[in-house]
Amino acid sequence: MSNEKRYDAVKAIAEMKGTAPCGALPANIDDYGEDVFNFAAMQKWLPKAAFEKLKATVEGGLPLDPAIAGDVAHAMKEWAISRGATSFTHWFQPLTGNTAEKHDSFLETDGCHAILSFSGKNLIVGEPDASSFPSGGLRSTFEARGYTAWDPTSPAFIKRHGNGATLCIPTAFCSYTGEALDRKTPLLRSIQALGNATKKLMRCFQLPDEKVTVTLGPEQEYFLIDKRFYLQRPDLLQTGRTLFGAPPAKHQQLEDHYFGTIKMRVLNFMNEVERELWKLGIPAKTRHNEVAPAQFELAPIFEELNLACDHNMLVMEVLRQTADRYGFVCLMHEKPFAGVNGSGKHNNWSVSYGKRNLLNPGNDPCQNAIFLTILCAIIEAIDLHADLLRSAVTGVGNDHRLGANEAPPAVISMYLGDQLSDVIDQLEKGEPKSNKHGGTLRIGVDTLPALPQDATDRNRTSPFAFTGNKFEFRAPGSSQPCSGPNVILNTIVADAFERMAETLAKFPEAEFHTLLQNHLQRIVKQHKRIIFNGDGYAPGWLEEAARRGLPNFKTTMEALKVLTTDENIALFEKYNVFRRRELVSRYEVFMEDYHRKVKIEGEVALEIARCMIFPAVAAEYGKLVDALGKAESLKFSKGTESLRHRAALLGEALDVLNRESDALSRALNGEHEGILLALSRIRATVDELEKFVPDNSWPLPKYREMLFIY
Repeated sequence: MSNEKRYDAVKAIAEMKGTAPCGALPANIDDYGEDVFNFAAMQKWLPKAAFEKLKATVEGGLPLDPAIAGDVAHAMKEWAISRGATSFTHWFQPLTGNTAEKHDSFLETDGCHAILSFSGKNLIVGEPDASSFPSGGLRSTFEARGYTAWDPTSPAFIKRHGNGATLCIPTAFCSYTGEALDRKTPLLRSIQALGNATKKLMRCFQLPDEKVTVTLGPEQEYFLIDKRFYLQRPDLLQTGRTLFGAPPAKHQQLEDHYFGTIKMRVLNFMNEVERELWKLGIPAKTRHNEVAPAQFELAPIFEELNLACDHNMLVMEVLRQTADRYGFVCLMHEKPFAGVNGSGKHNNWSVSYGKRNLLNPGNDPCQNAIFLTILCAIIEAIDLHADLLRSAVTGVGNDHRLGANEAPPAVISMYLGDQLSDVIDQLEKGEPKSNKHGGTLRIGVDTLPALPQDATDRNRTSPFAFTGNKFEFRAPGSSQPCSGPNVILNTIVADAFERMAETLAKFPEAEFHTLLQNHLQRIVKQHKRIIFNGDGYAPGWLEEAARRGLPNFKTTMEALKVLTTDENIALFEKYNVFRRRELVSRYEVFMEDYHRKVKIEGEVALEIARCMIFPAVAAEYGKLVDALGKAESLKFSKGTESLRHRAALLGEALDVLNRESDALSRALNGEHEGILLALSRIRATVDELEKFVPDNSWPLPKYREMLFIY
């Protein structure tokens, strides 16, 4: 019977003890960073002079001295071999949304003898086939050459597998003609742009040059389901989400999963994930049950942005690989289950100048003036470039998530909370006035009262919320690399900082604070429309947002178009984050990715409907017709009406399912809009059938099994 695999899976899971796989060990703080070529390893394995030069590049941003490449390569090889590695790879991030690697052995031979070798050239540059990755026209099949270039600011690390290990060297990836083909290169450029702009702005406050550090703490949400269910779901297997499935009577309505007791099998999995991450120097800090059943979250301690983005790619990989060892599948799709909470990647972003977090409200007049200046510049940046921020989180998966359940709506707005909103309100009015928390708001004197770090509440419906000493960008999807949103965020804030610095540099010292207050007042008046502290799910918010003139791009297709406007291209070219060709190429890559994924979903849904659902419903329909025929032949009066009614319902549903399958088949020859419409219609029919076909005849694992049995 079609249900046997489902029932066998349920039985097997029920008999599990939730123990860890043989040999699995708990996380150990002593293992932290042991598989990372960090400063401790560098100092041990490198000559002192080479170590000092490399450290100056990593910590101080000084140009890399090419003369040390040979020493670094030799030390890195010796360290990696001591850790069990026999191969190396340039680890990079093409526009696929995943990482890429090509392994080469350390082995060299003269025909008779073998040695282990790794040169400075091997370290600094590699040459993968660039035409085999998405490039949006930057590379053609006959133009295959591309380069990977060592990023010394992100340390090399060891990736382990069942019977060996590989040295992974984080690299940028560019074409033979120099265009960025990856996500790391624009990120590094944007970090540099924001750093330069921040220094210019801080000079206006008479501060000496300090190192600018952009930091990130990405919260990673994910689902776990048993692998036995996953393998019986062609839609999950090929698209990452369920294309069919009726929500169970109970899912997350009782709010009993969030922060609930973690099941033993999941907790063992989480322990091993932490062990693997700690060995890689990834500071995994928080783990808990999320809102939906079978949904969880992992959050790290804040790190420098480039490193945090690399680490998040590793986090996703470790989650998937560890899940497999525990008989789970880790789902990173933004909306794997319709009708329940989707998964995001909350982007907690801040900027520091020296040891000063610029998003920390200050304890003295100078710090307060800087804080308000930074805050107003970011308000301006978000308002002017809400379209770009929206484009940064677009995608076929996130289209299903944004505005649903716990995700913010697609309209970009900022949340500041009551206390900061009161301060901003006073700035706008330009009148010295006691605020809600005491004191008088005048910049440059003892004005803004000391604000605690958690001077705001949290607003889960806001896409971009101030949360004490950082901004939390809640719109990115769980499967999306962190680099994309942060490239946009860094660039638009750099532009706002540059503009602010140019204005402040013209102020006479004697009138600086008075003119600063007037300038911030103008910014607030012009850009306060972006501030919204209310409920983003409220029916009236979208209408109000439209009245404010805020953009509302509901789909990926709408959101991506903003990447190719002359104004936005000029912005990225100004700060050398993207060239025109690089930005247009990304538009092409992301559009093609969207169309391909929608078509794959349509083809998978059609196959399931025709080859799994229709036969199961037809078989049940046949049973009812046979039963009805026997009852009538025996002249039974009882039950025949019910059999006839149920057979008619299923027969009519079969006709509808057949028509909708044909409609989906035709839609697959057209554009994405038709495919999506046909998908929604056939899903509604199949999900309704799931409620009528006997459980022992339904061919797919149901939501109640996947979400609750693990």
